[in-house]
Amino acid sequence: MRNALKCSTGFAVTPLADAAVPAVHRGRILSFLSDPGDGKDPASYRYFSDGALLIENGRIAALGPAESVLKQLPTGTLLEDHGDNLLLPGFIDNHIHYAQSDVIGAGGRRLLDWLQDYTFVEEGRFGDPQHAAQVAEFFLDQLARHGTTTALVFCTVHPESVDAFFGAAQRRRLRMIAGKVMMDRNAPEGLCDSPERSDRESRALLERWHGKDRLHYAITPRFAVTSSDAQLRVAGRLARDFPDAFIHSHLAETHSEIAWVRELFPSSRSYLDVYDGHGLLRERAIYAHCIYLDADDRARMAESGAAAAFCPTSNLYLGSGLFDLAAADAAGMRFSTATDVGGGSSFSMLRTLDEARKVARLQGQDLAPLRAFYLATLGAARCLKLEDHIGRLEVGAEADFIVLDLQATELIARRTAAAHTLSDVLRILMTLGDDRAVKATYILGRQVHGDPAATTLSTKPAAS
Repeated sequence: MRNALKCSTGFAVTPLADAAVPAVHRGRILSFLSDPGDGKDPASYRYFSDGALLIENGRIAALGPAESVLKQLPTGTLLEDHGDNLLLPGFIDNHIHYAQSDVIGAGGRRLLDWLQDYTFVEEGRFGDPQHAAQVAEFFLDQLARHGTTTALVFCTVHPESVDAFFGAAQRRRLRMIAGKVMMDRNAPEGLCDSPERSDRESRALLERWHGKDRLHYAITPRFAVTSSDAQLRVAGRLARDFPDAFIHSHLAETHSEIAWVRELFPSSRSYLDVYDGHGLLRERAIYAHCIYLDADDRARMAESGAAAAFCPTSNLYLGSGLFDLAAADAAGMRFSTATDVGGGSSFSMLRTLDEARKVARLQGQDLAPLRAFYLATLGAARCLKLEDHIGRLEVGAEADFIVLDLQATELIARRTAAAHTLSDVLRILMTLGDDRAVKATYILGRQVHGDPAATTLSTKPAAS
């Protein structure tokens, strides 16, 4: 274990880090280059046991061994030393409902009953802009606390809920994706729109928010059960008119849901075919759950470039089923992990990864620790087609990253001290970690959660 601070490279202690100047972060650093699969390919990631990450103007300007990077720093560069803690890209949550923050742990019912008894009741409150704004701030605080820096977010049917969420995210300079729910049947009257209204309101929200600063819009039919054929045609037109917008919905979560879709769309071959027939299957289309797909469905997902959001805590909490990682891999179908709050039981991606591993093990499969962290970072960014911006620590990428505390609890400290490999450390973090393990969260290089690291200031010019 190295010393917490090394000032022999020309740094002097300063009491306050000025975020307006370049900063270098020192610690263990991990970033992925490709899917690690079984975790045995060292070319799939970059790891520095003592690394340095230079941030300038919100982006990564240099990355490498600390000894090399620190020699090149100009006078005035801030050094934040994270000791032996682990720096990695911020987590990306590819399916979550901000309006369900207050229904986590509500009941233990099956999906369709849970929606009627808890979720729809809570979502009915989001026509109130003040309530929507208050929950949006709480939700974003929770994401930062748990190390999630980007999320694909369900709002509600109310445009006010979308404006509140995007307004809060914009003030925090976050890269976020969200959209108004489209829902015109099989839901409480107060939560239903119409094809015409959903088209009008979605277009207005797209024009107002999509591509503004770091914000993206998602065309969001809740699921086929709650959208008529006419409304799904509207969603398809929106997808054609805004080809770089996202598409976000649910797919094949439970047997009862699938049976209902079959009754509502008897001419469609499968649940997936309902969306495909309306032009809603393409890159930047993310479908939550995807538990009960057949081989043809998975092949079509892979061909189209659409991706699945694997939501283990939600699937286990509601008793929905087990996502088949091996079948998805065999088909070449892209997927990433997601919390699915509030069906999901935690905002924590660490808890989610642990449950994902258990889902795999229950089917005689495995989820290597390296791959688990890939799915929550670069893998998720690739599903969103945002890997040029987020999900990796590479020169030019946006500086959204987190620091995981290897001393977060006595048990984590004891176990990581005995770890022999990086995979051992990651397995311990995903087995024992939660929000306590997130030491700090940074957005565009600015700390938004956690206690400040030990800070020093460069006092000599860069080497020539």
